[in-house]
Amino acid sequence: MSTESLQKGQLLIAEPSIIGDLSFNRSVILLADHNPEGSVGFILNKPLTYALHDLIPDISASFTIYNGGPVEQDNLYFIHNIPDLLPNSIEISEGIYWGGDFERTKALLNDGTIQKDNIRFFLGYTGWGAQQLEQELESQSWIVCANSYKQTILSKSSRDFWKEKILELGGDYVLWSNAPENPILN
Repeated sequence: MSTESLQKGQLLIAEPSIIGDLSFNRSVILLADHNPEGSVGFILNKPLTYALHDLIPDISASFTIYNGGPVEQDNLYFIHNIPDLLPNSIEISEGIYWGGDFERTKALLNDGTIQKDNIRFFLGYTGWGAQQLEQELESQSWIVCANSYKQTILSKSSRDFWKEKILELGGDYVLWSNAPENPILN
């Protein structure tokens, strides 16, 4: 894919050659922003052992927290598909939004209005400076594809997400789909 067509809302699939990088090995990233100054994304398939109420005790929801990336891992971020309920959200693309009024989010989580398929929480994010992502694409670190799931991506299981996307690519990628995450363990 041409790097000229990079845009927010796309998925970045880690090339199988990314080995030994704990953050990005077998990652699927939703590109939340892309502009001349840089890019921001969230890793969709790296759940952590924390639940939301572990980090914010006044929230009763036990939603899984994901490793969003190596930048600012002491900050909590969220994406969702309910902009009508969460004011001040920023549209990523086609029904997916980033952030919003957190006090309102907490209230809606506690009263059960927001369900797991509506929102996903991340510690940290993935960030690239100007032209950095384009350079990584040129070095074949990532495969760019459309988010065909649109707003339902939030209900997508993270367990085999990378493998499913690699299988969809077909060709030589099919061989990588069943390889161990760490080839030394083969």
